[in-house]
Amino acid sequence: MFKKLIEDAIIPHYQTIGSVGLDLHSIEATSIEAGKRGIVGTGLRIHLSQGIEGQIRPRSGLAAKHGITVLNSPGTIDTDYEGELKVILYNTGDGTFSIEKGDRIAQLVLPIVTGK
Repeated sequence: MFKKLIEDAIIPHYQTIGSVGLDLHSIEATSIEAGKRGIVGTGLRIHLSQGIEGQIRPRSGLAAKHGITVLNSPGTIDTDYEGELKVILYNTGDGTFSIEKGDRIAQLVLPIVTGK
């Protein structure tokens, strides 16, 4: 399902048996100033089967502790998208937010799409 575009990319996995979202990790160190947005790469490509939609959602811990959210939440990944998974983060907090390589930055949820 996932293909590494960069050797250091981290393949997402479910953290617990009850997890619904897969954690997406940053492939780069960067920062986002208060009131600004940034696009953060994961170094991954995903292949989704027909009937599956990818949704990129915020991590509740980043939102609660630092005011970091996914700007277009949920971000939709269509089955025919072939580019790198990138996350648009927005800093609603008061200070600059630093991201280190390997940090968990968002969640990927894979709901089944019906109706077509």
